[in-house]
Amino acid sequence: MRLPAADPNPVAGRRALRDLNVTWLGHATLLVVSPKGVRVLVDPFLTNNPSCPAAKKRVSALDLILVTHGHADHCEDAAAIARESGATVIASPELADWLGRQGAKHLRPMNIGGRQHVSGLEIVMVPAVHSSSAPDGTYLGPAAGFVVRFENQLAAYFAGDTALFGDMRLIRDRHAPEVAFLPIGDRYTMGPEDAAIAAEWLGVKAVVPIHYGTFPELTGTPAELKRYCDPKGIDVIELRAGEAVA
Repeated sequence: MRLPAADPNPVAGRRALRDLNVTWLGHATLLVVSPKGVRVLVDPFLTNNPSCPAAKKRVSALDLILVTHGHADHCEDAAAIARESGATVIASPELADWLGRQGAKHLRPMNIGGRQHVSGLEIVMVPAVHSSSAPDGTYLGPAAGFVVRFENQLAAYFAGDTALFGDMRLIRDRHAPEVAFLPIGDRYTMGPEDAAIAAEWLGVKAVVPIHYGTFPELTGTPAELKRYCDPKGIDVIELRAGEAVA
């Protein structure tokens, strides 16, 4: 069944993000508190993240950790935080197994196209066009993204690292996300122009740019994204590292 695409509405998009209580911790790491208080950490990269404020480098009270792929700038702290917090880790089977060997105890592996319900949230793993490996080259399964439907039925798309790809239209038709967290840095992911096309194809109301500015190679900027998104009526919500959506 084809679900209706979201009608872009910047005010509604920003309001939806406030309902989620989203804090950007720099690079691609996000802390999301659901309407009923479920605490979700996406792509934990804190210890060696030059964008993460010192006061935010420790996150202990958590329910879920979502890991999109195995590169260190997305999962470096996943096992340690999982051990300390007791949070459930959701990742591909290969990545979950690798994190388990580092001491993560509560693992809920899944694969692209799968769906599961954890802590009252519906979590779907969707494709990403990217690579995924440990620092020593060990293959850690496919790169992926997540669509999370929260208790208030808001669906948010966490893209992880990806290029623009045509099946973002399928994500829109099947899951109808209202907000998206998209990489814009370029070189290793899509840049601002492609991210704006992605937002249009996804049918989202608002975009939070991630994965930019952390390292010199990541040259895309929120200002560029806004320039491409404004004509499409899509709100760009730029956060400072450590800042929550206001």
